[in-house]
Amino acid sequence: MQKRGREEERERSEAKTGHRLVGARSGSEMKVMVAVKRVVDYAVKIRVKPDKSGVETSNVKMSMNPFCEIALEEALRIREAGTAAEVVAVSVGPAQCVDTLRTALAMGADRAIHVDAGAAPVLPLSVAKILKALVQVEQPGLLILGKQAIDDDCNQTGQMIAGLLRWPQGTFASKVVLDKEKQVATVEREVDGGIETLSLDLPAVITTDLRLNQPRYATLPNIMKAKSKVIKKVTPAELNVELKPDLEVVQVAEPPKRKAGVIVSSVDELIHKLKNEARIL
Repeated sequence: MQKRGREEERERSEAKTGHRLVGARSGSEMKVMVAVKRVVDYAVKIRVKPDKSGVETSNVKMSMNPFCEIALEEALRIREAGTAAEVVAVSVGPAQCVDTLRTALAMGADRAIHVDAGAAPVLPLSVAKILKALVQVEQPGLLILGKQAIDDDCNQTGQMIAGLLRWPQGTFASKVVLDKEKQVATVEREVDGGIETLSLDLPAVITTDLRLNQPRYATLPNIMKAKSKVIKKVTPAELNVELKPDLEVVQVAEPPKRKAGVIVSSVDELIHKLKNEARIL
């Protein structure tokens, strides 16, 4: 009765809004879509451009966003458990994103889609609109994203795509359990008060936290195989998505450098400096 009630509510929503809600495929036929982003490698020291228009990316090592790696790993584990049949990796950005997608294929993704949006930065709302269009084409039962990208720390795309699709969402997931019979995802997320557990009807959107899993390394044979795999290429125009810059970056600046510390010779001198110079006593 509860499941039928959910279906009736969904049908009423579709009839009221005129929009069709994409449904999850049943059982092991379910498809999982994972969004991955190309960012400056986490081990690289960030340098700001001389004109302060952004971060220097020329001749800088780039890699897959760490949170996206976790999202991809979770999708692969879901497929390996027999809950899903296919994992599709998607990346939005310039031509170099193909390298990131080949890493996803080497890790185990079945297919990859590159949305060539040019060299200009694509903001979260535009990415969400593109993902919505791809979801309507691919019809996945689950969409997994990293909770944020380490280059801009926006933490917005997952929530935006869930709102555009009108799908339930579980953000900052530290544990994900799928019930393919009931078509429900149970998501545990760490909050200030402890562990919050959510039950989401599929299809749903999940964003991943650091403690969800430990991503696997791509093996050399799989890396070589990924080089010959075909990556589907589409443009935002082909998806009927118009890219509009809704934000403007005024300036990017490095944080102020900390002053060198001072070695004091006695407790009295320390107290004097804390009181008269730092003024915290």
